Amino acid sequence: MKKYKAIIYDLDGTVLDTLKMNMIPLLKIIKEETREDWSFEQVLKFASYPGMKVMEELQVKNPKKTYARWVKYVNEYEDGATLYDGFKEVFEAFDGKIIQAVASSKKKKQYEIDFLSKGLGKYIETAVLEEDTTKHKPDPESILECLKRLNIKNEDAIYIGDTYSDYQTCKNAHVDFGLAKWGCTKEFETDSSCLIFNQPLDLLKLLDD
Repeated sequence: MKKYKAIIYDLDGTVLDTLKMNMIPLLKIIKEETREDWSFEQVLKFASYPGMKVMEELQVKNPKKTYARWVKYVNEYEDGATLYDGFKEVFEAFDGKIIQAVASSKKKKQYEIDFLSKGLGKYIETAVLEEDTTKHKPDPESILECLKRLNIKNEDAIYIGDTYSDYQTCKNAHVDFGLAKWGCTKEFETDSSCLIFNQPLDLLKLLDD
């Protein structure tokens, strides 16, 4: 397997299991805004969207205030974000061997709550979050900004994500893509260059000689 100098992670659906934490509060928002009762399966189509994109798709009257209310409900959700099984071992195994970074649509405050509060920041060289770029997935700006900070060439990094938008972002950034199969809620086609990982511990194959 190709040796990489850096591995860049998406967060939601890749490193962190945030599906119920995000979608159940969104169901509440939809009920409040439209008076419609959606099923969990229906709302899954928004799982890979940035927050304000969801507001746009729902055509809510006051997107910023409604989004802020959604964030409030998410933070009040009892279970919160959990680390997918095996990721602590992955972070530790890669530490000092492959540069680890984050490029995500998550806001900085939520990053602190969901990720840094778990003591995982020590493994991450840099994190490019929603406020750090003006354009978002599938635009490549977040990944390119991450590469710039790391002083790493496109061909020396791999991005791990769970959505078609992540895949498109990698194609636009000319960076290799690894599919986090464990977090993928909607199947999509990829080309032969895509690496598929069925569980987090499969990422350790990137250390193979």
